Order: sequence, then C-alpha cells, then structure tokens
Amino acid sequence: MIKIIKATCLFLILFSQITLANEPLELFWEDMVPPDYETPDTPLDHDGSMMQMGLDAPIVESLNGKLVKIPGFVVPLEGNNETTTEFLLVPYFGACIHVPPPPANQIVYVKFSEAVPIDNLYDAVWVTGTLTTKGWEGDLATVGYSLVGMSVTPYDG
Repeated sequence: MIKIIKATCLFLILFSQITLANEPLELFWEDMVPPDYETPDTPLDHDGSMMQMGLDAPIVESLNGKLVKIPGFVVPLEGNNETTTEFLLVPYFGACIHVPPPPANQIVYVKFSEAVPIDNLYDAVWVTGTLTTKGWEGDLATVGYSLVGMSVTPYDG
C-alpha cells in the first residue's frame, strides 16, 4: 500500500512539473527592458512627426525562446478587417498610428501561421507564443522582439 501511495505522489509531482513547464511566462512591458537601462528623456513634439526614438534600445536576451503571454494593442500589418496573420503588439493604443512608435524594446512583431480574429483594435489583448530576440524592421517601426503566435485572447485585466 505504501508503494502505491509513493508511486502516486511521485506521479503527481512529475505531472505538476510538466504542466507548469507548459504554462507561458506572463510578461509585462517593463520586463522587456534590461533593469540597468535608463530610458532617455525624449522631448514631446507636436509637429506631427512620427519619428521613432530608441531604435537601439536594448533587449533582454534571457527572454529568447521563452513561451510567453504579453498584453498589448494590435497594429495590423497583414490581413483584412476581421482577421490578421501579422501585427505589431504595442503597450498602448495608438502607438505607430496616431503617435510615434515606442522604443524598439517596447514593440513585438507577431506572426501567426493561420489568420486569427481581432474583434476590436481599441481593445487590449493577450498574445501567447514563443518570443525571440530577433528584431524586425518595417515601414512603421524598428522592433526589438519577434513572437511566433499561438493564441490571441481578450485582455482580462
């Protein structure tokens, strides 16, 4: 009987470790900036310029290859008015569209193999996938991180 209890306990411990290993790391935008990096003060200019500051903002190399879950707002790059396969994930609404892009370490280029629905661009979402420190450059911004997307869900606070 004791052998059965020990075997059951061992199985439960191993199973819980496997389950926890598959849980994504919940990241927030401040986690994507090295702790010793001080963001330079950027003067706010209302001249209509969309120039991105912080093109060379450092990234956190230890995040490379991690399964993560990040909240943010979608800036579509590919898709239609109902679905998208590529987008920029940004920390606040309007970034890259209405206001200049944030520093490169505050933007994630996201790519899905199949189109995912985006219900409302005004709403924040959680994006889950594998994060890399491989950057990306496009017309809208220079990006510090890329993510192979697995899911997009509404942000639940």
